[in-house]
Amino acid sequence: MLSAEEIERYARHIVLHGVGGPGQHKLKAARVLVIGAGGLGSPLLQYLAAAGVGRIGVVDDDKVSLSNLQRQVLHGTSDIGRPKVESASAAIARLNPHVEVVPLETRMTSANARALVAGYDVVADGSDNFATRYVVSDACFYEKRPLVTAAVGAFDGSLTVLRPYESAATGEPNPTYRCLFPEPPPEGTVPACTEAGVLGALTGLLGAMMALEVLREIVGFGEGLVGKLLLVDALSMRFETLAYRWDPANPLNGMKCGA
Repeated sequence: MLSAEEIERYARHIVLHGVGGPGQHKLKAARVLVIGAGGLGSPLLQYLAAAGVGRIGVVDDDKVSLSNLQRQVLHGTSDIGRPKVESASAAIARLNPHVEVVPLETRMTSANARALVAGYDVVADGSDNFATRYVVSDACFYEKRPLVTAAVGAFDGSLTVLRPYESAATGEPNPTYRCLFPEPPPEGTVPACTEAGVLGALTGLLGAMMALEVLREIVGFGEGLVGKLLLVDALSMRFETLAYRWDPANPLNGMKCGA
């Protein structure tokens, strides 16, 4: 049940067609795991907390540094040197005391990913490297959890939603992350943001859109991004959505896996 304070806090959701009281109750009951409390994770966590998601797990093994603050708006100058999960927990508590935060100061690996993912209803990956993205997406496939995943470059970004444990309207399986990116790019071909830079406001845009997709997964309104890759070009302010399909050669639910 929502308290009187929560009813007032979430009033604009409760009167919103497509969310309403039932949707707000779903948000309160939901458990969301967020990978990364950095550029994408900062706006994502703020909007999930503001929306009233009941439990939010935050996975990050890094500490706040001065160079983070240009884009990682969840943290402040006084947080420099503090673990990001600790800083994020404090910020969320200030924003919405009705949200339970589970700080997980660790790195997602093949050894712990499935156990971490299994305790949540939806996973949102805002990590900054391909190795983690593959680990998270594989874990979500095996644990049958929807995954919202995004990435940013210097002036561009992408966003998609994965539910490869379900079938598309055509009857074939939904695509996996490995259908979209069969292999990571060769080492050195994709420069890190420490080398190429990244536009701070762009991470805010993509992180907010990640939150929208997470809320859509929980409440069920609108049409999501399963089988679609949203591309954002900040230089020309152009948005494009590309369709992609299941690859029968993929190692998760491909033909050789008995799918």
